[in-house]
Formats: sequence, C-alpha cells, structure tokens
Amino acid sequence: MSDNDISTAKPVMDPAPVPGLSGKPLNVACACVTLNQTRLDQALTDAFGDRAFAAGLRDSHPHLVSAQPVFVSAADVEAIAKAVTAIEAVAARPAFEHLVNARAPDIAKKPPGPIGVFMGYDFHMSASGPRLIEVNTNAGGGLLNAHLREAHRTCCHDLTTTTRLPATLDATLDAYMAAFEAEWQRIGPNKGAGRPLSSVAIVDRAPSSQYLYPEFRLFEQMFRARGVDAAIADPDELAFDGEQLTLHGRRIDLVYNRLTDFYLDDPASAALRASYAAGTTAITPNPWVHAHYADKRNLVVLSDSAALASMGLEAEHIATLRDVVPATSLVTPQTADANWAVRKHLFFKPFGGHGGKAAYRGDKLTRTVFAEIAKGGYIAQELVAPSVRTVMVDGVPQLLKADVRAYTYDGQIQLVAARLYQGQMTNFRTPGGGFAPVLIVADVMAACGCA
Repeated sequence: MSDNDISTAKPVMDPAPVPGLSGKPLNVACACVTLNQTRLDQALTDAFGDRAFAAGLRDSHPHLVSAQPVFVSAADVEAIAKAVTAIEAVAARPAFEHLVNARAPDIAKKPPGPIGVFMGYDFHMSASGPRLIEVNTNAGGGLLNAHLREAHRTCCHDLTTTTRLPATLDATLDAYMAAFEAEWQRIGPNKGAGRPLSSVAIVDRAPSSQYLYPEFRLFEQMFRARGVDAAIADPDELAFDGEQLTLHGRRIDLVYNRLTDFYLDDPASAALRASYAAGTTAITPNPWVHAHYADKRNLVVLSDSAALASMGLEAEHIATLRDVVPATSLVTPQTADANWAVRKHLFFKPFGGHGGKAAYRGDKLTRTVFAEIAKGGYIAQELVAPSVRTVMVDGVPQLLKADVRAYTYDGQIQLVAARLYQGQMTNFRTPGGGFAPVLIVADVMAACGCA
C-alpha cells in the first residue's frame, strides 16, 4: 500500500508486528503505518492556500517523508535535552570562546546578537543512549516535520504524552515564530529593534533548485500569515547601502539564512556580508553561530573531559558529554598512521562539512582518499552505528537506518524528528525513507500495541 492510499476515511492499522521479530525493540518489530496522507495534504493546503502544492510535493519529492514513525524513549529524549544544555554551557565559557576565536575568521569572532534559529543536534540512538553525531546551524526540515508530525496518528498504546515539547502544530509554529521575533530583538535597539519584526528574506543560492525549496515556500507563507512581509531570494538579489539591507528596494529586517556559505565568503554574499559586519540586519543563523557550534573541531573539545574541566565546566555537564559525544580527534600528518590503523572504527569529516559531503566511513576508505584526508582539515570521530527501523515497502518489511534530530532555539528543544535512509548518509532517495516523526514512548522494548 502506498502513502497516497492512507486516508482518514480508512485508517490503516496493518501491518501488525513483523513475523519472526517478536521480542525485538519497537522500531524493529512494529511496522505500523501511521501517516495520514489526506491529513498531511490538507495541512499543507491550509498553510499554502493551494491544493496543488501538496500534490506537487508528492510528485517531486517521493521519498521526502516516511509513512512510519520512529520510536524514542522518554529517557533518551531527556538525555538529548541534557546534552543540548551541556553544549550550550560549553559555548558560553570564556575559554571556549578564546579557543574558537583563535581559529575562526574575523567575521565570526564578534557576537552579533542573534544566536541562531533551527539549531540541529543530530544523534544516533545506541543501546546505551543517544550519541551526538554533529551539530548543524541551518538544519532543514523543521517546518516540514511540524506538519508531518500532525499528520501521523498514534497507533500504539502507552505513548508518553507528557513532554516539554510543543504539543500541537499551532504551538510549534508559535514557538518558531517567537524565535524569529527574539532574533530580531537581539540585534539591539540601535538598529531599529524594539518594533515588531516586519520583513524577512529567506535566502539560499538558486533557492528554487534547492531540494528543500518547498519548505522555503512554507516559511514564506508562515511569516505572511502572521503579518510579516516575506520573500525567498538568492543572496545576489540583496543590496546594502551602508545602512539598510534591501531586496528589490524593500527593506529587510531579518534574513533567515539557509546558505552553506557559512562565513559569507562567496562574492554573491557580498551585500549580506557587509550588512552583517555593520550589524544592521538580524541574520540567523550566522557566521558566529557556525564557528561556535557547527565547526566539527568543536567535537574534539566536547569529547575531551579534561579540556572541559580546564574550562571550568560543571561536573554534571562533563559527565553528560562523556556519555553522549563519541571520541573525536584532529587528523594531522603526524596522526595519519595511527588513524589508518584503526580506520574501520572511525568516521572522517571535514571541519566545515555539511550534508555528508566529503565525509567518509573509515572502512570504505582507499589509500588515495585517505592521503588527502591526512593532509589536514578533518576530524576522526568514533564510529557509532545508526539504529534501524522496519518500514514497509510494497508490502515487504525492510530495515532502514535512522538518525534523530533535535531542533532547538536558545537551548530549548522545539521539535524532535527522525530521518530514515539506506547508504552512508541521509539522502532522501530511499523508498520508505525520508523525514519521520518521533513518537516518544516509555520503553522502546515494549510490545507493539497495534490492533
């Protein structure tokens, strides 16, 4: 049965737990289909005002969303929340600020005010709890996942419903909007803040060609529905006159920055860079946020208990990070031989990488590729295998890999979602895969409650 067959008129409870997998964790044994495609289509239609948007999204992005949720225990969600709090505490330490500023480009050294909407903390769920894989400062999918969660129905008993997360779509959207408003106010009264946010540009290179362009359009509608003028733009459409950032003559208060040009080095980002340096526009996320959170070298510090203690970090936070952050080290010519010897247990990532680009599992490496890695610019992270989720593809159960992302603002989790995939990295090309809502349960080892 395809996703499109699922409707409110005929809720789908089948398939039941997969034969031969009884006694396994919920994510393996329970193949419940919970996506209500009709409800999702209606939510997107309500948000966008055009039924063709939902139909077009299904056609253009067939593997964007999964029909099945991922189960995560309440204890693991609490562990994720503690990890976020601990990482935010590290970022606030003066010694950490000094370390980051010693290596960051000048544009990323001075706090600009805005602290970054849609921080993404990505985890693999191990048998001993969540393990942090990386931190992203322009994490996509937050708005799509809010709508997706609303379109899934609870199919299993004993779900934990008492959490600190927004409980409804409206509450989640309110939290998102409050974050953007807070970013605008953080820029300071000398730059026009103190009045309500009135104009936003959602910025990426060639935005209509980006895979998550449909989400950009949803954000545009979210802002407009709340009385904020919004437009999607390429950075080279922006202009800066020394005082004000504009888009085709319209003043821009805030830029929701989806660029992977993290330090605004591209010539197309010149106006954005000048406005950021002048402090006249709230740009979120921004170079300062990337340097202090998403640069992969930060994982080396976060996994080093002695370094954290020397920074004066509280013992509770050190213990949290010891449990959550896999051992990580810099790759240098001097460490190359040692790294190669244990490569099968490592994952190699570039300092400023994103979306899995130029990242390698050690057991897949050739000598030639490793020779380039060994020149520097990479971290080596202890390999943590992703958990798995059973999904139904054309009526046949298949195991996909899963990772879990916490979307946060100012250290608070706004939404938890998952991504299902095959291969080395999330790719949105896997039948049965894509974004999936997280259902928080008391025990992921519980029996499936499907009727």
